[in-house]
Amino acid sequence: MAAGRSFSLPRVIFHATSVVVMTYGYESLAGLTVFDKWISEQYGGHFQFLTIQGLGLAWLAMLISLVLGVFPSLSALRLLKRALLIIALPLSTVISSIYWTLITAFPHLILQAGATESVPSSSSDSPSLFRIPLSVDLALHASPAIALLIDFIFLEKKYRKKGVLLGGPLSLSLFALWYGWWVEHCAKYNNNIFPYPFLTGNPFEIRIAIYIGATAFGILSFWMINKLHP
Repeated sequence: MAAGRSFSLPRVIFHATSVVVMTYGYESLAGLTVFDKWISEQYGGHFQFLTIQGLGLAWLAMLISLVLGVFPSLSALRLLKRALLIIALPLSTVISSIYWTLITAFPHLILQAGATESVPSSSSDSPSLFRIPLSVDLALHASPAIALLIDFIFLEKKYRKKGVLLGGPLSLSLFALWYGWWVEHCAKYNNNIFPYPFLTGNPFEIRIAIYIGATAFGILSFWMINKLHP
């Protein structure tokens, strides 16, 4: 289904809800005193995390969608949203896929060691890992992918051949170069501690392979999602 060019209350409600849920997830981090204190002492803070960068892109895409829902004639914003979506959609898919796989099977690879918040969590029962509440977990690591998938499949047009073969892969590759440089840069100031233990525990060559593998997964995800678009 193509993006609507007229006011639609259900669309506005959907996009507003998505923005609120993602905002809740990010704002809730400040209430996790132990985790937030540890992050605040790190160079780069929360922005080290791919999750937060992906959340920011997804939040912005949903906010633009909300504005377009109220003011559908703003064609320049529509183009901006399409440019954001081509990165945010596969990125959120990669983040959710990797996070929920590791949190279920290998939580020590995704969660930092340290004191825990005394709240129920979707993560490991191990007392040596940072844990966050399930509601925050879902808002950060599930809602962006779910919202963007629903938005793209039901409210947006699929990308054409040029976007599929050039725009998507190029955008994701450039973002991967940015994030790879950024996270390596932050680690230099954080005693070679990365935001994710699976990066901390591997040498540079393996980390490069991880960045390349995640990028390839993102590109393949983008191609598959676009192909499945009716």
